[in-house]
Amino acid sequence: MTMNRLLSRVPVLALVLSCVAVPVLADRNDDDDRGRREKFRQSTEQREPPRRASEQREQPRRATEQHEIQRRDTVYRNPVIKQPPGYVLDNRYRHDRYYPPRGHAVPVLPPDHRVVPYRGTKYYYHGGVWYRPSGTRFVVVLPPFGLIVPFLPPFYTTIWVGGIPYYYAGGIYYVWRPEQSAYIVSEPPPETEVRQEPATPDELFVYPMKGQNEQQQATDRYQCHRWATEQTGFDPTRAGGNVPEAQYAAKRADYQRAMKACLEARGYSVQ
Repeated sequence: MTMNRLLSRVPVLALVLSCVAVPVLADRNDDDDRGRREKFRQSTEQREPPRRASEQREQPRRATEQHEIQRRDTVYRNPVIKQPPGYVLDNRYRHDRYYPPRGHAVPVLPPDHRVVPYRGTKYYYHGGVWYRPSGTRFVVVLPPFGLIVPFLPPFYTTIWVGGIPYYYAGGIYYVWRPEQSAYIVSEPPPETEVRQEPATPDELFVYPMKGQNEQQQATDRYQCHRWATEQTGFDPTRAGGNVPEAQYAAKRADYQRAMKACLEARGYSVQ
C-alpha cells in the first residue's frame, strides 16, 4: 500500500520540479544574454577611440554657430519692411519708411526715448518720431522749426537744395549747423529747388545683430560714415560726393565697401 501511494505521487512531484526549473533556466538565459550584450558593448568601446576634450568643447560652439548662420539666412531672405498697424508709408524722395500719422496718441513713450526742450515745452523723440504731451497721453507732432538736435534719425534721405544737404525723414527736414555742431529742424525747401541723389543699386541694408538700440545704431552709422569718408574721400552728404564726376561711381563703391566693413566690425549684418 505504501509503495502504491509513493508511485502515485511521482507524477505530481515531477510536475512541481518542472515548474521550479523553468524560471531558473529563464533567469540563467537572461544572465547569459546580458553577459553577451555587455561583452559586445565593451568590445565596441575598445574599437572606437575616445573623443578628445577639444572635440567635446567644439560641439556646443559649432551648434551655436550653426544656429547663428540659420538666423542670418532668415534675416537675409526677409529684408522686406512690414507696415506696423496704423502706420503710413512715407515714400517722398524714395524714403520708403513707415511712421505713425500726426495726431496718433500713445499712453506711454518708448523706454529709450530722448527729451528735447524748446521754449519751455518738452518734446520727446524716438526712432524718427516726435511726441508732445497731451493730457495723460503723448501725441505725434511735427517738431517746431528752429529746434536744435545733436542727432539725425536712424534712417534718413539726403536731398540737395542750392548745394546744401537737407536730411529728410518722416516729413521733417534737418540741416547741419556747423557753428552749433548740431542739426536744426528746417522749413520744407521749395520743391522746384530740390535735387535728389540718384538711385543706386548698392544701397546698404543694415541689421543690428547684437540688439543695438536706435540711438546706438545712429551713432555707429555716423562714426562709420566719418571713417569711410576719410578712407575714400567720398562724402555722400555733399554735392556729387565731393569727388569729380568721372570718379563718382568708383568712389561711391569704395565708400559703400568701407561702410560695410566698419558696420560689420561693430556687430551689424550688412547687405
